[in-house]
Amino acid sequence: MDATFTAEQDEIRRTLRELLLKRCGPEEVRAAVRTAGGYDPGLWETLAQQLGLPGLALPEAYGGVGCTTTELALAAEEMGRALAPSPLLATAVLGAPLVLALGSASQRAALLPRIASGELTAALVVPGAALTTALGLTGGNRGDWAGGGRAGGVQARRADGGWRLYGQADQVLDGHSADLLVVAAHTGGFTGSRPLFFLVREGATRVRQTSLDETRSQSRIQLRHLDAELLGDEEGADVGSVLARVGDSAAAVLAAEAVGAADRVLERTVEYVKQREQFGRAIGSFQAVKHRLADLYVQVQGARSAAYYAAWATVEGRERVGGLALAQALEALRVCGSEAVQLHGGIGFTWEHEAHLYFKRAAGDELLFGPVHRLRAYAAEEARLFGGGEVAVR
Repeated sequence: MDATFTAEQDEIRRTLRELLLKRCGPEEVRAAVRTAGGYDPGLWETLAQQLGLPGLALPEAYGGVGCTTTELALAAEEMGRALAPSPLLATAVLGAPLVLALGSASQRAALLPRIASGELTAALVVPGAALTTALGLTGGNRGDWAGGGRAGGVQARRADGGWRLYGQADQVLDGHSADLLVVAAHTGGFTGSRPLFFLVREGATRVRQTSLDETRSQSRIQLRHLDAELLGDEEGADVGSVLARVGDSAAAVLAAEAVGAADRVLERTVEYVKQREQFGRAIGSFQAVKHRLADLYVQVQGARSAAYYAAWATVEGRERVGGLALAQALEALRVCGSEAVQLHGGIGFTWEHEAHLYFKRAAGDELLFGPVHRLRAYAAEEARLFGGGEVAVR
């Protein structure tokens, strides 16, 4: 692994950081999450049309930039620093890769160029709290995570030469504002049931939910005998394997995003302890405070290394370590966020200060994609670390 970044990769980070410093400060973030869409459409247009973020990891044949998960992870790291609310995760990290992997030639040609340009946003609809299982991060995704029969979720049945969906999903990232819903649904009834993906453009009932992390909009999606288009071929690719690959790359991107957030909140805390005085001196001069900050720095750097390696491994087709990197990054963000609240003293508990936003990002992401102990437990299970046999080598 080459640990150095190319000039193009450094330029992506620099340009995006400069833009977000100008357009996405704490007040702008608060204003954006209170809009109907949950993000600033003007900033999204700039990110899409000037920087090409939605199409960063899409092939040039579909209007994308032709980069890899590594570049997308670097962009996510900068977005995480600012806690920038946007449809990037739902569209470019979860939705677009599924269309690229499972869609027919005509579906890819019709949808991916519009996604790459930012014209079309997408959301992955997975029932209940099964997103992390569907992505193969905390458990095998060969089960009935999509619902089926009496298990709830979303069911698909043939009708009038097409497909109709019935069901509900309660934790859909950016589902209320997405132009395209990529819906996981069970087909086949009680026997021979298996999940497939369907495209829904209109007709679904969407309700934006109140979430712990305001910068991560979630919605309830209700589908009532709604006409849908099958994504790809019914006898096509193995959905479970595709989802696991998407989940591994998504975990690497999410890990980088969490590292960016942890790094930024640590920077703000270091700045503050240099200014806040107690007993006639800056609290940052106390040895106990220095030790706490040094521990945080080491934890953030370790998480950053893990996130970069996970992104590289995804591109190179190596072992899947996205879940482990995500666990380390979420833990680093949670600890940095809680320490920031503590070391900021009274002001750290106030609604006006942004310290709580970083802590909520960590807690919210653990609810959606974790928790940390389950991410690690499943990685250990997959590697057979505690199974009494030899460690599996992939």
